[in-house]
Amino acid sequence: MESLWKLLYLLEPAPITLIVTAVAVTFGSAFRALNYGKEMERNRDLSEASITLDGSQALMIPIMSSCSLLLMFYLFSSVSQLLTAFTVIASVSSLFFCLFPYVAYVKSHYGLADPFVSRCCSRSFTRIQGLLLLACFITVAAWLVSGHWVLNNLLGISICIAFVSHVRLPNIKICAMLLACLFVYDIFWVFFSERFFGANVMVSVATQQASNPVHTVANSLSLPGLQLITKKLELPVKIVFPRNLFSGAVLGGNGADFMMLGLGDMAIPAMLLALVLCFDHRKSRDPISLLDLHSSKGHKYLWYALPGYAIGLVTALASGVLTQSPQPALLYLVPSTLGPVVVISWVRRELAELWEGSMPNLNDKLRQIEV
Repeated sequence: MESLWKLLYLLEPAPITLIVTAVAVTFGSAFRALNYGKEMERNRDLSEASITLDGSQALMIPIMSSCSLLLMFYLFSSVSQLLTAFTVIASVSSLFFCLFPYVAYVKSHYGLADPFVSRCCSRSFTRIQGLLLLACFITVAAWLVSGHWVLNNLLGISICIAFVSHVRLPNIKICAMLLACLFVYDIFWVFFSERFFGANVMVSVATQQASNPVHTVANSLSLPGLQLITKKLELPVKIVFPRNLFSGAVLGGNGADFMMLGLGDMAIPAMLLALVLCFDHRKSRDPISLLDLHSSKGHKYLWYALPGYAIGLVTALASGVLTQSPQPALLYLVPSTLGPVVVISWVRRELAELWEGSMPNLNDKLRQIEV
């Protein structure tokens, strides 16, 4: 009975906000990946549309992730400045990638855009692109100065969406291989790394704070207002929410005051969702639209994978509350997302097609109309 009372914590604002945000980001990343592929094909930029992983690349991701994890575990203080600089560059480009299509849509909708603005990856640098790029720099600069958790989440979400849009899985076979490897990876580094390295490597790296180069420069130049610049930064490789959501907490304090979810726990399931979205789109042969999601033309596999993701995330959080210890989220997310897709596709006799992943062009219908 006491355990059930503990689970009431999941009804508080912070856990609910974390769950809703993660589900929305996962769905949005997959939906943006599909539309980005269509945009690139429409603009004939097929070579730049995405990177499609093969089996060897999928196997290398957990290996390279483990090496990076160990590198940060042992040398984080030495490379934290470099990591922050790399994060700034990635954040600006990712934020620009995520925001520009919507600005272009608004401008073109009201007839204010030139012909290049309506294309997300236009090779001509327009005024609206310049203004948006400036806004992205200002946002990242505000994060560097304040280290606020809202800005941290905004940058992390942008990086997640950009990653899922550019890195694709060709079929369920490669997807299952990647998810199985990351399933083992997450379990090992959360549950068993302490036996080999004397500390929980995953938790240690996730909770480490990087040195703020802005604070370092301001301190060396004795600039005024130094006390307003945060000394340490939480890198946007995760989304975080204060356990007391309305307390106005700022990152850089006690990490136990925040709930967190790694970007990989959103990006990896989102890659699966992007795969089934593309599959359903090819099957329907109809233009994608948010308004079609509730109809028979909607994406049937999405409605099994996305609720499965939400269930797996709730289960992971509940396990963390009951055990009072960090949990490997992919332990719960992999079966709850991949399982329903495999079972339903097998029942519908589409598993073979999903497994091998026929890769016809996403925009065949538009090309036929053009011809």
